[in-house]
Amino acid sequence: MATTSTPRDAAEVTRAIAAGPTRTIETEAAALATWTFGQGPDLVLIHGWPLHAATFRHLVPALARAFTCHLIDLPGAGQSGRLRGGGPNKLRRAAAAVGEVVDALGLTRFGVYAHDSGAVVARLAAAAAGDRVDALVLGNTEIPGHRPWQVRAMCALAALPGGGRLLLESLRLTLVRRSPMTLGACFRDPAYGDGEFYELFIAPLLRSRALAAGQLDLLHDFDWALIDALEDVHRQLRAPVRMIWGDGDPYFPLAKARAMVEQFAGEASLSIIPGARLFAHEDAADEVLAVAIPFLEENMSRETAA
Repeated sequence: MATTSTPRDAAEVTRAIAAGPTRTIETEAAALATWTFGQGPDLVLIHGWPLHAATFRHLVPALARAFTCHLIDLPGAGQSGRLRGGGPNKLRRAAAAVGEVVDALGLTRFGVYAHDSGAVVARLAAAAAGDRVDALVLGNTEIPGHRPWQVRAMCALAALPGGGRLLLESLRLTLVRRSPMTLGACFRDPAYGDGEFYELFIAPLLRSRALAAGQLDLLHDFDWALIDALEDVHRQLRAPVRMIWGDGDPYFPLAKARAMVEQFAGEASLSIIPGARLFAHEDAADEVLAVAIPFLEENMSRETAA
């Protein structure tokens, strides 16, 4: 498979993503933008909300030295098309779309790195892919039976006329942006969300109503029943799982993450990043990589390496 060169640093990844996708793949749910970096066994990276593929900019330079990294903008995010149709099954449809992308890319075996709601999509897609999946790395993400009050509040606000726009517009304010209700819950230092992160992920939503609508789709008719039933999905996952958890995350508490380890059908373990929060891969990237790379190297097949 043709790939881009291995990027030297996060800035090079960011520029490559901004320049446009390596390939756009039409799926039943939406047209999905994809990027490919590096060489080696195939690794699919799936972002959370309200992010896009550039959230992996700090991970890709190191990962691409050992793996062929496939980044995907989920439906409604970044440079992908908006999810076609409404209804409460958006995460399931996104997972089906990821499966179509994996097939279109010709990946016979692959690993997965995902976080937040992207790790819900990843678990569903991995369950459907079965033995093709060699390993899963899951960052802080949804837990069966756990409904974070912050997410419930955002869903309630988004359901009001103009509420979703109000939610996004409020992020212009430093005080709101740094609060534990919003981006302050995502990083060790709440100010992390003020700089590059803001320009990459928040400012575009404030400039473009179309981009904002695509991201806000997830909050409308959020599928809590699916989250509650994730334990059944975990019982289908036989590939090794490594959960990498920021222990300061107020959305998905460590105690409940520990209990989730026992739900997976295959070997599963939990690594803790002290002080990190929801988006540990952003501001604790080196600590995340120190766990993820050895785990992936140990478990991923090299039979189909480029």
